[in-house]
Amino acid sequence: MNPILLGSLATAMCTAVGALPALFISSMTHRGKDVLLAFTAGIMVSASTYGLIPSALKLSNLGVLTIGILLGTFVLMLLELLIPHTDTVHGELPKPLHSQSGGWFGLDRNSTLFLTAMALHNLPEGLSVGVSYSSGEIQLGPIVAVSIGLQNIPEGFLTALFLITQGTKRGYAVLMAVGTGLLEFIAALLGGSFAAAIEPVVPYGLAFAAGAMLFVVYKELIPESHGDGHARTATLSFIAGLLTMISLTHALG
Repeated sequence: MNPILLGSLATAMCTAVGALPALFISSMTHRGKDVLLAFTAGIMVSASTYGLIPSALKLSNLGVLTIGILLGTFVLMLLELLIPHTDTVHGELPKPLHSQSGGWFGLDRNSTLFLTAMALHNLPEGLSVGVSYSSGEIQLGPIVAVSIGLQNIPEGFLTALFLITQGTKRGYAVLMAVGTGLLEFIAALLGGSFAAAIEPVVPYGLAFAAGAMLFVVYKELIPESHGDGHARTATLSFIAGLLTMISLTHALG
């Protein structure tokens, strides 16, 4: 099998592998929801500041990084303004999907923003896999693919589980999480096919994804995880998520 196709498929499948266990989650307490939201926030902050931002700087410069982060932030801010919604009322567990308003693909506002940020995060990662395989350096492609694939396992699980805590049906939540992996697979194939043309855009995409993720973390995840009386537990969970992703990234070199 073509190395680019094999590596791209493997990274996408890791998202599916991570998302599948969420099928067995039947309920979530307030504390559990807040812990999950905070842990997800820690994962996303770490992925942005310890992975995406350094990678963008390594491939470009501070100016490119700044432009990309600001674009990611403003695009998510625009999406929030365009998507009809009602703000979350703390003290209430997520309502069933059919009773929620706003959102795209039948999802509520928070789920749509979160899913958009994860998709934006996966696109430049997919491009980087494809570009790495086409770079001419034999070891670079597999190293990047393994690194991103291992990160995709907890990300797939957290994406699906977050959607479930927002009231999305389990099967649909898993399907949406797997869909973000499919986007990464398509982006990887494009990156491999058009490496010479796409490579200059990759650092902008990495910084764009970082800005989008940081917006969701600060605007949505952290406030929601601190609104139901579990702020201290949520804070510890945030640190745990941060350290988990830093350790994983560091172990992969």
